[in-house]
Parts: sequence; structure tokens; C-alpha cells
Amino acid sequence: MRPSGRDLSEMRAVSIETGFTKHAEGSCLIKIGDTHVLCTATIEDRVPPFIKGSGLGWVTAEYGMLPRATNTRMRREAASGKQGGRTVEIQRLIGRSLRAGVDRVALGERQITVDCDVLQADGGTRCASITGGWIALRLAVNKLMKAGDVISDPLLDPVAAVSCGIYAGQPVLDLDYPEDSEAGVDGNFIMTGSKRMIEVQMSAEGSSYSRDQMNQMLDLAEKGVEELVAAQRAATA
Repeated sequence: MRPSGRDLSEMRAVSIETGFTKHAEGSCLIKIGDTHVLCTATIEDRVPPFIKGSGLGWVTAEYGMLPRATNTRMRREAASGKQGGRTVEIQRLIGRSLRAGVDRVALGERQITVDCDVLQADGGTRCASITGGWIALRLAVNKLMKAGDVISDPLLDPVAAVSCGIYAGQPVLDLDYPEDSEAGVDGNFIMTGSKRMIEVQMSAEGSSYSRDQMNQMLDLAEKGVEELVAAQRAATA
């Protein structure tokens, strides 16, 4: 039995509120269980120097957690003068995941920055950030298309992410914190709406895993991503 009482293949409740902030070109508050992330997308008519003049667009991301997103207060990274390694790793993951669903030629020579701020954490913050980040990106691109600034839709396929793991010897979908902290195996699966793989992060946290168990987790991840993509499409329709 899972601590939450969910079935092995059951996602936490998903809630998405779009247009959550006034000024961003695209924004949403995504809630996956008790993990809540504010995602905003900002459009700028510039690109990083390494692609300037190429005609290609760029999508990048930043990630952070509020001090009381967890059960004890974390020190703000700004107070230490640098980002932690975990933060850098996660925001790079978000950026490259979102870029995998973008036609950068169609986007044109502009940059969209997706900011993901964790308001409350209960496991799966990077997955919620990717899933909500795509919604913010979708809404920002919709504005570009409505204004006629881009001719064809540069978003090729929705991008979503979900965690899976081995908890109490069983493959489970969408780990919350009590499961994540005790899981023998923990994985994050990033996919497109057409079930193409973008990235898989799998690690043994206390026990190794078999090929059969990995296949079971992949099947669970496909189910979870399918549900998340349906929620994304409903929120941005």
C-alpha cells in the first residue's frame, strides 16, 4: 500500500490555472498533489551570442525553490551568492527538455525564458516544472502567433515529465515525497505527446533494478505523460 493510498499506476491530482500572473507572456500555476510550481514565460527579441545571426530561436529556463517550499526553511541561494549544483542541473534539464519540442527556425531569432518557481514541494518538482513550463511556453507562443510575429507554429509536440520508481518492491507512478525518500529506485521520464523519449534519469537509491522493472516503469511513465499531456491541452485550448 502506498502512503497516499493511491493505486500503483495512479497519478496525484493535477490542477492547472493559466494566466496566473499579470505581466508574463505566458503563465500557469501547476499543482500535482502537494507540489505547486509557478511557471512563467518571457519573450525577448534577442538570443544568446553563440546563435546570434543564425536565424534560430532559443528556449531556456531558470528554476528555484522558495525558502519555505519544504518543511524546514532553506536559505535563499541569492544569500550565498551562487546557485547550488542541484538548481543548475534542474534548470538545464528543463531548458533542454522544452527545446526538444520546439522548431527553432519557426520560432525566429528570439528567446523565450521559462521561469519555474517552486512554491511548495512534495516530490517531483522538476517534472512539474517541465510540464507546467510547456504550458507557459505554449501560451507565450500563442501570443506571438496571434500578433503575426511567427507564421507557423514553432511548438512541434507537447512536452511533459513524470517520476516513477520502485517503492516497497513495486513499480509506482508519480512519487510523492514519502515515497521518493524511501524508494529503492527513482527515475524521471521526459517525453513528448507522441511518446517520443527526450530524457530518462534513472538511479538506484538503495537497490538495483532489473530490465523487466525498468520496462514496467517505462509503461507507467507513458501512462502518466499521456494524462499530463491531456491536461496541458485542456488548459491551453
